[in-house]
Amino acid sequence: MTEAATPSKTRENGILAGLTVAVGLIAAFMVNAGNATLLEAVAFVSGAVCVWLTVRGNVWNFPLGLINVGTYFFVFFKARIYGDMALQVVYFVMNAMGWYMWLFGGERRTALVIRHSGKKELAAVGVAIPVVALILWQTLHALGGAATLGDAVTTAISLGAQWLMNRKLVENWHLWIVADILYVPLYVSRGLHLTAILYAVFLVMAVIGLDHWRRQADRPA
Repeated sequence: MTEAATPSKTRENGILAGLTVAVGLIAAFMVNAGNATLLEAVAFVSGAVCVWLTVRGNVWNFPLGLINVGTYFFVFFKARIYGDMALQVVYFVMNAMGWYMWLFGGERRTALVIRHSGKKELAAVGVAIPVVALILWQTLHALGGAATLGDAVTTAISLGAQWLMNRKLVENWHLWIVADILYVPLYVSRGLHLTAILYAVFLVMAVIGLDHWRRQADRPA
């Protein structure tokens, strides 16, 4: 029996599809009720679909990601979450890089395959995250940003996760899970309730992504 035919695979696809549909319905309801802007709703739905495609290892997550980060740039600017606003610019560049890397980053310019990270790369990312977080915390405080510590920490973790994702490394999902757990209360505190719901959905998708990518990486060649 192939993986595509297993009950766990079917259940996984059903959960991802159900979450994506739920995201669309929630966005429409909250915009209609006046609890979210249309711009936030667009970012909300495109973000969910983008993560779904990432879980599936589909390279089209990157062009959709470019749309998503461009939209969220303006959402975070309005909320004065400057770290995440600046992060969208970095994400835009990293999404473009990731698009290229997934297509041509393998041996002899072949497509990358899902695999585990080496200890040295994980150590480098582990050191970079607190250093970046400290620099961002001081910078955001000087700029008068809101929730500067939480903003800096989540931004640093997300950058590390994005780098590992661009390299198609399983361990990116561990960082996304941590970031998503921290993002939910941060966005609630800033009144971005729709985005907080999205990151709760992201958390579920990240857990599924970790399991799916780990099975892909551990599959015999």
